[in-house]
Amino acid sequence: MVAVIVLGIETSCDETAAAVVSDGRHVLSNIVSSQVEIHARYGGIVPEVASRQHILSIVPVIQQALDRSGQSWNEIDGVAVTCGPGLAGSLLVGLNTAKAIAFARHLPLTGVNHLQAHIYANWLSGPVPLFPALCLVVSGGHTDMVYMKTHGDYNLLGQTRDDAAGEAFDKAARILGLGYPGGPAVDRAAEEGEHRFDLPRAWLRGTYDFSFSGLKTALMRLKESGQINNVYDAAASFRLAVVDVLVRKTINAARKYRAVNILLSGGVAANHLLRQRLTSLSPIPVIMPPPSLCTDNAAMVASCGFYQLKEGLLHDLDLDVCPSLNLAS
Repeated sequence: MVAVIVLGIETSCDETAAAVVSDGRHVLSNIVSSQVEIHARYGGIVPEVASRQHILSIVPVIQQALDRSGQSWNEIDGVAVTCGPGLAGSLLVGLNTAKAIAFARHLPLTGVNHLQAHIYANWLSGPVPLFPALCLVVSGGHTDMVYMKTHGDYNLLGQTRDDAAGEAFDKAARILGLGYPGGPAVDRAAEEGEHRFDLPRAWLRGTYDFSFSGLKTALMRLKESGQINNVYDAAASFRLAVVDVLVRKTINAARKYRAVNILLSGGVAANHLLRQRLTSLSPIPVIMPPPSLCTDNAAMVASCGFYQLKEGLLHDLDLDVCPSLNLAS
């Protein structure tokens, strides 16, 4: 059988990325141009700066992905591009580039939901996930619990009511003076500390929703009261409080919905304690991408796009960005 080669493009936030993936599983190339150093001076992402940098990087990144894949333009069978959610200006750069390629090369185009793409990072390494699956998507902007019956069939069970897990880690890092980006900084600091502070957990019983704003406030009050004399211990305590809620709710949902796999994804899926706790406590197999595929990348977009193209989900050149797109859309 002839392989289907998909070019993926991702520009939803501050990473300019392109990848070439075969049959939704085999990564032939995966190029990511990071803007972390550019935004670090501001302590967070500046949308206009991000979109301008995408304009400068997008063509070289796509060409590098094609060169490294060993494929020519004639061997590309389709184009998959993130159309939401994300920053409007950033999304437009990737989408318009993908449209131009699809038009010029007479290729089918499919717009990909960024959150669904994160789930498909689990198809790029290790065993093929089985259905039905319970998916936990944890990132800087989203914390979503999803029941997935099959490809393209998503049932959103719960989501954050305030701060996403990744956003909470970013804010904790600022409170503790650990630097940017906050998630990896808190994770590294926590590895050096111990659980010494009894921080709150918002269980929101009877739901699969999440809330981390109270936890962030509790950490800030500890800091303001002068009770934190070891930031490593504070980081470890904060990380444990976040992970406890994520793990317990995910396992409970997997049991109730009789999932056969748990799929972990999103930038926070690179967190050491989350990976370890979920794997050790889950009664069913947990599949998770390697850390390099947890953060934003285009290989996951190409994988998701492959399955959409396979199902005939094509988009015309009037496709527009949707910055507030949710996971089940």
